[in-house]
Amino acid sequence: MGKIRAVVTGVGGYVPDYVLNNEELSRMVETNDEWIMTRVGIKERRILTEEGLGTSYMARKAAKMVVKKTGVDPDSIDALILSTSTADYQFPSTASIVLGKLGLKNAFAFDMWGACCGFLYALDNAACLIESGRYKRILVIGADKMSSMVDYTDRATCPLFGDGAGAALVEAREDEEMGYIDSYFRTDGKGLPFLHMKAGGSVCPPSHFTVDHRLHYLYQEGRTVFRYAVTNMSDDCALIAERNGLDKSNIAWVVPHQANMRIIEAVARRLELPMEQVMVNIEHFGNTSAATIPLALWEYENRLKRGDNLILTAFGAGFVHGASYLKWAYDGFAAAAPAK
Repeated sequence: MGKIRAVVTGVGGYVPDYVLNNEELSRMVETNDEWIMTRVGIKERRILTEEGLGTSYMARKAAKMVVKKTGVDPDSIDALILSTSTADYQFPSTASIVLGKLGLKNAFAFDMWGACCGFLYALDNAACLIESGRYKRILVIGADKMSSMVDYTDRATCPLFGDGAGAALVEAREDEEMGYIDSYFRTDGKGLPFLHMKAGGSVCPPSHFTVDHRLHYLYQEGRTVFRYAVTNMSDDCALIAERNGLDKSNIAWVVPHQANMRIIEAVARRLELPMEQVMVNIEHFGNTSAATIPLALWEYENRLKRGDNLILTAFGAGFVHGASYLKWAYDGFAAAAPAK
């Protein structure tokens, strides 16, 4: 038996229909298009406004697209890993809800909480499961309904976030040079004071007090998060590149977490890559947390070619950060569906 490699064989995505642009946002809170574009580079974001729909709805839409595009038999899927910070419920897992809606009969499912790094962590876990030889086919999903935790009276945070989901099918291949090659992940544990939601967990359960004092919204100390994100994402990409013999001559694409355009540009400079080789969709999707990287892969799929070297990188609450090296396994133009 040859070496087993975990290979991405298809990607899909979903974003809601409703577009919240900067002009409309400026009527909700004291801000304007120039202020937002200058600081973070976001023009608009998608918001899931339909009552009663949550993260599992978007995740299911993205996953169904992958299954349809690849033509895979749903009964042959062994596992479903869903990364989110906006679970439908405290329990059961959002992954189990998605699995049920998809009708997967022979799979297990679990959620992974890795904040904005969650999709990378989930992809790495899927690769390890497949390389063990025990599993052949795994759905990996990153999905977040960030609007559910955004305070639309806070001008510092409400322009940043949007809703969406992205998914990838990861399959086992023997003696394949393509696929998941390497990763580097770290958590420094320093991030709690700078990026969190104060209430809703076991330390501070929901109460009249927490609701009245608006403690169920995302809090971020932007400058500190920005500084750590630039340093860690840039360093992680440089490390992955160095130990895999990658440089500006053979890196086809960098796929960064879409949190801030200035962070993305800093990562590109560190690798000495032109922005034309960096996947960017922050201007029209905003920060969708765990969904940003799979959404970028989905949107850029038609530009990807078999053998392309990709470096994926992210940073999130905790602080968690890391980078992965993926050698793309198929010509995307034959399989791509246009972004909605």
